[in-house]
Amino acid sequence: MSMENLKADDVRQGVRENYAAVARKNGACGCSGGATSCCGTPNAEETSRQLGYSAEELAAVPDGANMGLGCGNPQAIAALQPGETVLDLGSGGGFDCFLAAQRVGPQGHVIGVDMTPEMLSKARQNAVSGGYANVEFRLGEIEALPVADASVDVIISNCVINLSPEKARVFREAARVLKPGGRLAVSDVVAIAKIPPEMREDMALVSGCIAGASTVPEVEAMLQAAGFTNIAIRVNEASREYIREWAPGRGIEEYVASATIEAVKLAPAERSVKPVLDTRHCSVDPNFCTVIPACPQQAIEYVKDDEEPIGGRIAFDLEKCDGCGICATVCCGSAISMQPVGRVVEKAPAAPSCCCQR
Repeated sequence: MSMENLKADDVRQGVRENYAAVARKNGACGCSGGATSCCGTPNAEETSRQLGYSAEELAAVPDGANMGLGCGNPQAIAALQPGETVLDLGSGGGFDCFLAAQRVGPQGHVIGVDMTPEMLSKARQNAVSGGYANVEFRLGEIEALPVADASVDVIISNCVINLSPEKARVFREAARVLKPGGRLAVSDVVAIAKIPPEMREDMALVSGCIAGASTVPEVEAMLQAAGFTNIAIRVNEASREYIREWAPGRGIEEYVASATIEAVKLAPAERSVKPVLDTRHCSVDPNFCTVIPACPQQAIEYVKDDEEPIGGRIAFDLEKCDGCGICATVCCGSAISMQPVGRVVEKAPAAPSCCCQR
């Protein structure tokens, strides 16, 4: 395992331990609860009002579901409709899941995913006490969601994606599980200035939703690469007033702010380009080809073909493909190009030349 992976696992473990402690104490000491100290429990209801939740929303969930965690209210931008399937990334005690369940109604379904067993147990207890038959909670990491492909209408999340050391993977997973045209509605923290190295390396600030924040251009680039369109990121400058209380005296409000992040998964019919394979430059060996595992939509596979001199070829599932172009970028033989949808490209004679040939 590489040092980078080791570091990523260390970050996840640190975050997991922090939020396990939050669940055991039944109160906030992560996002919006003081990053550098878990002593004392702030008023969760007051904190949530500050984040944009109404009195009606706060009164509508089971006791203990609202833990005062978060940096905004994703419900306000999600525009949830009856019958929709909703996925909450980092569902905690289930607060946003229960609010979503009321909006999608009995014909809808809500899935909460969290990597902390203590939080999961708490959320499941809250679901039972509140009688929520259309909500379920699953143990898992948001970089590898335990959710089927193209099965979700809307993804919500509240101040969780910044905690991931592999945010690009999170957005690729989000695109994978969303249906074409599905929506992303997230409240999260973004960097508004370069975060000093000493803050980046402070695990308390990482698990406090501060040190792991990405800039708006970085988030936009990751969303685009994952296959999202209609991207809108709005920074809430006023959030710096309450963010400073997450780590008093550290000046964190000069570096991060809360933001809403909205995006739509590109539907196949909306693609302007599609991948095209030039077999003259492809000698694909499925054991070595970097293109197949790189596709975030899992839209590429190796197909045996006796007509090909190399005994097979790579094939594209254009129903899954969103035209992101990652395959063309990583192909070591430049055998893939992105061509306008509708253009007919004749198959060229095979003349293998890429480095996959062994």
